[in-house]
Amino acid sequence: MSKRVVVFDYGFGNVRSAERALARVGADVEITADYDKAMAADGLLVPGVGAFAACMAGLKTARGDWIIGRRLAGGRAVMGICVGMQILFARGVEHGVETEGCDQWPGTVEPLRAPVVPHMGWNTVKAPEGSRLFAGLDPEERFYFVHSYAVNAWELDATSDAFHPPKVTWTTHGEPFVAAVENGPLWATQFHPEKSGDAGAQLLTNWITSL
Repeated sequence: MSKRVVVFDYGFGNVRSAERALARVGADVEITADYDKAMAADGLLVPGVGAFAACMAGLKTARGDWIIGRRLAGGRAVMGICVGMQILFARGVEHGVETEGCDQWPGTVEPLRAPVVPHMGWNTVKAPEGSRLFAGLDPEERFYFVHSYAVNAWELDATSDAFHPPKVTWTTHGEPFVAAVENGPLWATQFHPEKSGDAGAQLLTNWITSL
């Protein structure tokens, strides 16, 4: 039986690309902001494109922050992509203005310090041992990034959850930053798996299989 996944539509994500990518790997996908459907799905995918502050405003208007919190409190899977990952952190800083995030993880989303910004294109990542998200993927596999902001310091203690210690994947563009996180039912990627070809399809398959 295929897994039911809701791509949360709060006005700030490439929802059609995410829908196609998930359908490609066998998920039963629906794009919606409906509370009941978002809560009942096996997995909730939160995409995000644009500015942190605007995405958070749109998410709150759609009650997405509350839905994410309720799902995670019940151990229900949530996955964030790009800004959909960034808004899971405590705060974002853009042009000197600080905006509160969903605060599922401590940490700050800040401008990338790199010779070329935005970081746009393919990059390798360094996944931790035992990663389920990157299972079956070559360590030299490349994923597609497009962003100007990132989290360059992981602030959650690895022992904070003895049953689901967080696994953090890193990459470097100018400086190291968080490329992906696996933390119990909450997974996220800074890169776009839906734009990362076969590697991205394998990664989404790994998420679907975990539901």
